[in-house]
Amino acid sequence: MSRVWDTFWTGGTSNPLEVMEQITYLLFIKRLDELQTRKDNKANRTGVPDPDPFFDADQQELRWQNFKARDPEVMYDIVEKGVFPYLRAMGGDESTYSHHMRDARFTIPKPSVLAKVVDLLDAISMESSDTKGDIYEYLLAKIATAGQNGQFRTPRHIIDLMVEMTQPKPGDEVCDPACGTAGFLVQTASYVKREHADALLDREQREHFNASMFHGFDFDSTMLRIGSMNMLLHGIENPDIRYRDSLAESAAGESEKYSLILANPPFAGSLDYEETAADLLRVVKTKKTELLFLALFLRLLKPGGRAAVIVPDGVLFGSTKAHKELRRMLVEDHKLDAVVKLPSGVFKPYAGVSTAILFFTRTDSGGTDNVWFYDVQADGLSLDDKRNLLVPEDRFGVRPMGDPFSPEEHAKNNLPDVLARWHERGGSELERERTDQSFCVPKADIAAQGYDLSLNRYKEIVHEEVETRAPLEILADLERLDAEIAKGTAELKGMLA
Repeated sequence: MSRVWDTFWTGGTSNPLEVMEQITYLLFIKRLDELQTRKDNKANRTGVPDPDPFFDADQQELRWQNFKARDPEVMYDIVEKGVFPYLRAMGGDESTYSHHMRDARFTIPKPSVLAKVVDLLDAISMESSDTKGDIYEYLLAKIATAGQNGQFRTPRHIIDLMVEMTQPKPGDEVCDPACGTAGFLVQTASYVKREHADALLDREQREHFNASMFHGFDFDSTMLRIGSMNMLLHGIENPDIRYRDSLAESAAGESEKYSLILANPPFAGSLDYEETAADLLRVVKTKKTELLFLALFLRLLKPGGRAAVIVPDGVLFGSTKAHKELRRMLVEDHKLDAVVKLPSGVFKPYAGVSTAILFFTRTDSGGTDNVWFYDVQADGLSLDDKRNLLVPEDRFGVRPMGDPFSPEEHAKNNLPDVLARWHERGGSELERERTDQSFCVPKADIAAQGYDLSLNRYKEIVHEEVETRAPLEILADLERLDAEIAKGTAELKGMLA
């Protein structure tokens, strides 16, 4: 797949998002051709003509299998003047994917580049959703490593941690109101397929999985296209991925709709009051996007719905009225389950911001007894700009292969321990000391601290007693050393004279 990427770059297309977008269009037309081939085979078997073909009789040259064999100049002409207008015309179709194709632009610069990319994509087996998903994961990683677009991608192992801790169920309605490339939704789908495979054998459950389980919003049309294709290639047939300015539009139509929210919303931004939905300002009067998103999550969740969201550290200890009120609401009006502090290098090299994951449940009636804290100090990668693996590949992530971690391995990758101790937060974790890496804090203690949720407010540091020598003894040693230096200097002078 790296050859596809390199072909674009050597051909003069250097914007990673543009590369990704063009590959998305080509993968989409390739998939349409595969689906049409299945429909043709069924029609041949049954003798019943396909009532709703993707390609009419006069559109056959637009099919992947037909234009891929043409000369580069002819193929380029067909794709530019035939395939892309066809994709744009599909915009009125019901499916998520065709909806996001309505403003498709063809920007591949020359026939030779298109011919080479089509050859390379054609050689890749697209039978398995795992294979297709791996292809797209590779490309998404390329977006991240390209630099300025890294903010669109939350590290996959951090997403995995959040998914594993929230344990999505087949009946959940999952939402990411700032979905970007849909990484949270894709990993949730993978978890459900792995852990609840039997449930998905049921027809109604399978229909829910493919059409009404996953919801993602974004106001960047490129991200919507890429996110939709990411979902498609991971085997979700028609997710609800759509344009929505989550903070500007009223949440009334989406209120109390979702049972699970997983998100890494944009932060460090600010909106004017006039640009912000009035129903969010009624929850918390603020211009800060990170606080407005938390207010939005509370609106979108059903009572009993749960959330795992990444927030900047400032949310945990900010002193404004809005900061304090939002934290008070989470603790007193709902159930704040956990604060998982992440090391500041997690989002390097794109940002060194310190972050934490908040886990909470909307209850509208309180329920916070203890809040579980975990201080993640290592995530399996170096915390510098290089982000190199510190453990073997099979020992990386939340569920490493093989035996339990040794203390040395734990020091390099805390994530398996986070998951194990999370499941014990109502049991043995209650007995842990605040000098430990994880511990529980009673609600009363948090209220007494003005609802400050920063881990350092509650963590106790043990200072080891160090015995030092008496000052007079140290001074005597210094005098002895001075005398030796003076003697040596005198001897050196004598030798030089």
